[in-house]
Amino acid sequence: MSRPKIAVLATLDSKDDAARFTCGVLRDAGAEPWVMDLSLRPHDNAGADIGGAALAKASGVTWEELAAMERSQAAETMIAGGTKSLLQKFETGDLSGVIGVGGANGSTVFCAMMRALPSLFPKVMVTPVAATAAVQWYVAESDIAMFPTIGDIVLNRITRAVMENAAFAVTGMATSWDKRCIRTEDHQPLIGVSSFGNLQKSVDRITKWLEARGYEVMHFHASGPGGKALENLAGQGELTGVIDLTTSELTDLLTGGVYSAGDGRLRSAGAAGIPQVVVPGAIDHTNWWVGECPERYKSREFYQYNVEILLMRTNAEEMAALGQMMAERLNDAKGPVTVMIPTQGFSQHIIRETQDIDGNAIGSWLQPETDQAFTDTMRQHLTHGRIVELDFHINDHEFADACVEELMKSLEP
Repeated sequence: MSRPKIAVLATLDSKDDAARFTCGVLRDAGAEPWVMDLSLRPHDNAGADIGGAALAKASGVTWEELAAMERSQAAETMIAGGTKSLLQKFETGDLSGVIGVGGANGSTVFCAMMRALPSLFPKVMVTPVAATAAVQWYVAESDIAMFPTIGDIVLNRITRAVMENAAFAVTGMATSWDKRCIRTEDHQPLIGVSSFGNLQKSVDRITKWLEARGYEVMHFHASGPGGKALENLAGQGELTGVIDLTTSELTDLLTGGVYSAGDGRLRSAGAAGIPQVVVPGAIDHTNWWVGECPERYKSREFYQYNVEILLMRTNAEEMAALGQMMAERLNDAKGPVTVMIPTQGFSQHIIRETQDIDGNAIGSWLQPETDQAFTDTMRQHLTHGRIVELDFHINDHEFADACVEELMKSLEP
């Protein structure tokens, strides 16, 4: 097997020594590095296989014109040119992995480029921002492996050790990628299932029956990144079908909660024509960090789920808005859609008492009239697919079995 070809993303005007060191380690590890210089201004440092002038040209400007732009505009322009060049290498099979070495600004450019590559493709970012709270902003829905440099990117025995670890890691990943690319064995079809701990009984039952039918199952925890990952893999065609059991990230999107997956939720599977079974699982609450519920919601009903999470009971107005939001997204789907509605409850929390913001019991979580607002609005607005109401709780085996059988109607007609 040939040596894996690994792109080294760097700004040679400021990080040329780090780029050269990384390339040397990659060669020692058995890889063939090639350098992309994403500097935002012209310089005299040599060593790039694809220079800044060529990358700027790929975006339709000269390097000098790019340097004259406001910094954020220049970065966006370089991202466009760099991504175009990187994807060309990937599509021709001349790329087995990518590693970036940079600070905050470099990481913004490099991670944006890496996010354009498919999931499972080796992507490593060596940066001091890997140890900050902003890391999710850089990674987003992708699978970039972040290596914190401990100190800033100035070569010393500590940072050299970090870069060595990262270079050997991406070489191992790239070698594995190349091996997977030449394999010919068939894979079991993969089904995506969105999940939450309070729906675990249903998730486990669905998984059991799908695996018994010869499918692999991937769970996506509905806490924001999980929903983004589901959408990402569906959009890349990695999923054969979806049982979107836990659509609660849309509640957090609506109310501003901490588990939102953004506006892309419940869109990609439909756009890709992938069969979907969609359930209003756990949409009966918004997630807040304890002590951080916005003032405008403090008169609502709550339940403290654990030491970190405070749940706010969804009201009828929000249920109606969710019914319309989900219907409108599903109406755009190009593949089969079934909305399965468990009329005895959307989460395990129906056994709970609701509380005021101070923790005093004030009512019951079980509110059929509130949940009915979702169903009524869904019926008013859904024009693509069908709605099935079942007189079960979402965690009942009968409901889980029905979700699997409904998906099988599309996958195994």
